[in-house]
Amino acid sequence: MLIVKLIVGIVIQIAIFGCLLLLPSSTLGWWRAWLFIGILFTGSVASAAGLRKDLLRERLKSPIQKGQPPADMIILMLFLISFYGLIAFVSLDVFRFHLMDKPGMLVSSLGLFFSLVGWGIAFFALKENIFAAPVVKLQEEREQKVVDSGVYRVVRHPMYAGGILFIVGIPLWLESYAGALLTLVPIGILVLRTLFEERFLIRKLKDYETYMKRVRYRLIPFLW
Repeated sequence: MLIVKLIVGIVIQIAIFGCLLLLPSSTLGWWRAWLFIGILFTGSVASAAGLRKDLLRERLKSPIQKGQPPADMIILMLFLISFYGLIAFVSLDVFRFHLMDKPGMLVSSLGLFFSLVGWGIAFFALKENIFAAPVVKLQEEREQKVVDSGVYRVVRHPMYAGGILFIVGIPLWLESYAGALLTLVPIGILVLRTLFEERFLIRKLKDYETYMKRVRYRLIPFLW
């Protein structure tokens, strides 16, 4: 059953990206989009193969769950809407709006690099933290505890840090400076969720406040 859910989840994710990129563009010849979709598919399969089954089960659950604070439901929905809206906007900007000049080959290639590095950081965060649920909640049934090893020794929210790099890289690779500016919306919402999640964990998870004192930075080493 887990394998079936996993296959369905990956197919749905790829279909969503494919529709949001290719339908607004009105063309199937956008090779940058196809390459990104291919990387996304390959990365999803490879990541799933490298993660524990109990974490995969948790990650495949609904974005609305029992025990999830209402505020997190709102923040998560806003993030998903802004992120997928960004993907559609990039396609529209590249083929219809042309709001700004396109990035050159160097900048667009850096965008792809950022996305790959961001995906890698997020994967290592998931690999290290078996409690990395898609929603903010206390997982008492799984005996949740503070994770302070691996990438969690560098920043307190490495999965979000990787996610930010991934998000920024997408519009740059797809050649939309306007889309890169628009990433400020989903990134801002992700930062808001970081702050909310920390307040929740301080109240609910033993030793989290002590962990915060050991690892000072939330997302960016030596900065914040």
